[in-house]
Amino acid sequence: MGLLERLRKEWFILGIVLVIAVARLEPAVGVKGGPLKPEITITYIAVSAIFFNSGLSLKTEELTSALMHVKLHLFVQIFTLVFFPTAIWLFLQLLSITPINEWLLKGLQTVGCMPPPVSSAVILTKAVGGNEAAAIFNSAFGSFLPCSGALGRAGAKPEEESERSCPGSWGVAEDRVD
Repeated sequence: MGLLERLRKEWFILGIVLVIAVARLEPAVGVKGGPLKPEITITYIAVSAIFFNSGLSLKTEELTSALMHVKLHLFVQIFTLVFFPTAIWLFLQLLSITPINEWLLKGLQTVGCMPPPVSSAVILTKAVGGNEAAAIFNSAFGSFLPCSGALGRAGAKPEEESERSCPGSWGVAEDRVD
């Protein structure tokens, strides 16, 4: 496989590396209120374009077929909303005995409870030739099923652990984050 052929095949990863390098060299371009206006372009335009493009490329039969894969959806939702937050919680228990900043731990805990961004899941699934219809369904469905109160309980006191609805919401810190 030649270099040019390899670059064409790995265009997405190369694009990500290029954007990261440009952001490192000139971070002011992407800040809030900067020339790219990410508060508008990312929030509204980019996400809408991703869904519009995905919707155009999907056939109704593919979407209907994807909805019938109940075991797949169950696995994805359990992995995303139960297994991953639990794994992050266990990892944070180990990190809590180190001198790592408490706020970093709280941030990791919060991110560990969140479903993956819909746009990222769709783009990455499409880039690797996966089941795009299933990715769209699971991303959208998972966004409506986050563990109730998980983010609000981040950093809750240990005696409140029995009230948790999501393993990822178990606190690693002694004080509640408001």
